[in-house]
Amino acid sequence: MNVPLRKMIAVVSLPLALLGMPVLAQSSGAQSRVFVLTDIEADPDDTQSLIRLLLYANEIDVEGMVATTSVHKRTSVSPESLHQVLQHYASVLPNLRQHDPHYPAVEELVATISAAQPVYGMGGVGPRMDSQGSAALLRQIEREDDRPLWIAVWGGANTLAQALYRLRERHSPEVLADIVARLRVYAISDQDDAGPWVRKNFPKLFYIVSPGDNYAASTWIGINSVIGGIDNTTISNRWLAENIQQGHGPLGAAYPDVAWGMEGDTPTFLSLIPNGLNVPDRPDWGGWGGRYELRLPPSLPADTANAGGGLNFHPETRPIWTDTYDAYGPPKRPEFNRSITRGEVVDTSAKATVWRWRDAFQNDFAARMDWTVLPYGEANHPPVVKVKPAEGPTVRSGEGIWVSARGTTDPDGDSLTYFWFHYPEAGTYRGSVSVGTENADGVWIIAPEVTQEETIHIILAVTDKGAPPLTRYARVIVKVKP
Repeated sequence: MNVPLRKMIAVVSLPLALLGMPVLAQSSGAQSRVFVLTDIEADPDDTQSLIRLLLYANEIDVEGMVATTSVHKRTSVSPESLHQVLQHYASVLPNLRQHDPHYPAVEELVATISAAQPVYGMGGVGPRMDSQGSAALLRQIEREDDRPLWIAVWGGANTLAQALYRLRERHSPEVLADIVARLRVYAISDQDDAGPWVRKNFPKLFYIVSPGDNYAASTWIGINSVIGGIDNTTISNRWLAENIQQGHGPLGAAYPDVAWGMEGDTPTFLSLIPNGLNVPDRPDWGGWGGRYELRLPPSLPADTANAGGGLNFHPETRPIWTDTYDAYGPPKRPEFNRSITRGEVVDTSAKATVWRWRDAFQNDFAARMDWTVLPYGEANHPPVVKVKPAEGPTVRSGEGIWVSARGTTDPDGDSLTYFWFHYPEAGTYRGSVSVGTENADGVWIIAPEVTQEETIHIILAVTDKGAPPLTRYARVIVKVKP
């Protein structure tokens, strides 16, 4: 196994989860690999997302960045813009390394940049359509590494299609199947006709997408949607100016103003950040990048065209990881007595699966931007959550179990707020579950009465009182038997 010797993080018992055994779900034991396909310069949001991604390059292995086309940028690619952003990263790298020495050298990241064919959609796929970008992606796909390769599609998917086209030529069906099983795709809707082609021709490929072009109904748009009934401050232009763009060095100054929507591409990697909540291979469990269900989505209307691209979307040919709903309202923070309590539902939508975590990941971004200009002692760093029991318990209906977070610490010595809640959509049991005093450092969970075996996801969010406040999580999966 070829795994870089970088900072290792908490281990998740994912194989146990897939076998149906109870687990305490944390983060993957090794850093996630990500390969980015970006139509940078079609919209400023690609540059915004790239800046955020670089701030997590100490915890995510960035293995490729390819400038591509999309329906919004059909005849040109802009790798030079990737280089420009990395110049700004280089200027703040010494300060970032005060906070974590595992940030990669700029030369290492520059070496991952390449360009795709300046051709739109499936017109760029075929015998003579190889490019530096598709070749680079193919190399990473074929590289010996036990970790999955996450392919983040921020624009069109034809570079992915070309790499898979060549992969199928080069390998037997058995070897091809083994390689494809190690791939994970998260696409920001369909921005050319290559995504549907890939899903049809590689039916076993793990593929997250809100199919078609209806951005407004997609899951990922929850990152920048203004939601009624909540405080949307952390996506406001003023917040971005004060916390990201101004007074945060050259990388912050390079973060462009919002044009159409803030960071529409960022959800592709938010669930790769090791925060104790995210389990990348389980989109149905929910995380910072949203929650998705493996199913065959309904057919799109016959006259649906991709953002003026002239594409009619045919029915999906197999199940994909696609949009599903959460019902959510932010917790309340009363002036007196209990510091945090459960809030009332204000939205039930696919977007809610992303925006429910938005204040947490925006504050995390702001803290990382502080790292580019502040020494370690003047910046905030996230708490380290520890929960006992160390494995998810199995209980009978009506039984209780004590779950404790004593031992949780904060590297800056900050005071901590605890918040426990049941995440019904992530498990099989959708009824009410009592967690007692939800803001204590331990809770007594009473298993509900069930008639068949059910799973319950209890989430602990621990937030420090630093500036900005930072949140980390633990996910306790309780198996309840009748």
